[in-house]
Amino acid sequence: MKNNKEKTKETTVKDKRSDSQKPTTILRLIVNLCRFLVALTFIFSGYVKAIDPLGTQYKIQDYLTALNLSGVLPDIVTLSAAVILAAIEFCLGVFLLLAIQRRATTRIAFAFMVFMTIVSMWLWIANPISDCGCFGDAVHLTNGQTLLKNIILLACSIVLMIYPTVLVILVSKTNQWIAMNYSILFIIISSLWSLYTLPRFDFRPYHIGANIPEGMVIPEGAPQPEFSTTFILEKDGVQKEFTLEDYPDSTWTFVDSKTETISEGYVPPIHDFSIMSMDSGEDITEDILSDTNYVFLLIAPHLENANDGNFGEIDQLYEYAQDHHYAFYGLTASDEEGVAQWREMTGAEYPFCNVDETTLKTMIRSNPGLMLLKAGTIIRKWSHHQLPDSSKLKQPLHASSLGQMPATTVAQKIVAVLLWFALPLFILILADRLWAWTKWLKKWKRYQNIYKHHPRKEEE
Repeated sequence: MKNNKEKTKETTVKDKRSDSQKPTTILRLIVNLCRFLVALTFIFSGYVKAIDPLGTQYKIQDYLTALNLSGVLPDIVTLSAAVILAAIEFCLGVFLLLAIQRRATTRIAFAFMVFMTIVSMWLWIANPISDCGCFGDAVHLTNGQTLLKNIILLACSIVLMIYPTVLVILVSKTNQWIAMNYSILFIIISSLWSLYTLPRFDFRPYHIGANIPEGMVIPEGAPQPEFSTTFILEKDGVQKEFTLEDYPDSTWTFVDSKTETISEGYVPPIHDFSIMSMDSGEDITEDILSDTNYVFLLIAPHLENANDGNFGEIDQLYEYAQDHHYAFYGLTASDEEGVAQWREMTGAEYPFCNVDETTLKTMIRSNPGLMLLKAGTIIRKWSHHQLPDSSKLKQPLHASSLGQMPATTVAQKIVAVLLWFALPLFILILADRLWAWTKWLKKWKRYQNIYKHHPRKEEE
């Protein structure tokens, strides 16, 4: 009898101890809020980079240039790094959202945020790049905003790493491998498909439906750029700096001057857009943008690296344009030697024009890529893998679907992504929770049966 009482006391102490170690409701709320904030940020950031792998590659190259490492890594390495980085970020977000491998995932997320916070501190202090590229072209942040964002996410990731077991599991451990493999497969295929075609969502100012001349307009009353000029002057062997307000008399000798930008003012979405004919050397930007007929633009930032496997289809398009009196230009940042080499390889007869390299890379994520304009408005864009075939070039553009903007809206694209990714995961979570509930119900019934046939004896 005494032994039974002692055991009862020990059990009661253990129960009290376990109750005291249980997380409070407030702690659960804080941890899971941090979990959703970090997870959704990672998912969005990873996805917008994954569907624009070339844009992410360009940003990585900007970082390498800032570190004086430009050209050290081949393009295939930087492109692979872009795909892998986006996949890691996206999958980390999904794993946190579903509480998959909680301890490992929270530790990796913490390490990731430590690294990103260090990078953002460098950007804020040294300012080698104006835009970190955290959210691709979807959202642009200043370096100060990026640092603040990363500090908040780092603090949240610390909370998650300290309390990983507080995360509510949405998929049981036996089925987590399904969600993990599906997430990895989905994001990798999204990147590869965007490389083959074009990004599903185009956040750049040259998206379909955009009017280029309107994108170049500076509204009335928009803030103008402000500059500060400092003059370095010398007198009696001593150099000093002066501004316009305290500029000295003529006894001082001018040495040098430097101008700093205080405020950039309003910068239109489309700027530095200029098309120079390589044949005449004239600026034909206005002629192309004001043309009320259709205009084909074959865009190749670097003809030396452009894919020439579809030159036959490009030549067919040029012949089609000639037959229907549509203008057709090749836009490139390559020099005359590069153009001559391209013409020798492909037999191209269409005229070429020079355009800024960054502008061309922004216009389309393909080398080469094809853009269709009408009165300065972007009607269509094609990757070199998906150029219109000859079967669609039998009638004028105004009577063809090629001459009309795609019917698919942004909302329809979002729904398609949700159907392909979110819906299967939701079905998995639902089936998993039903399966877990069924297991619990069976255990409860088994316990009830045991209790019914073997009731607890009353203490004497």
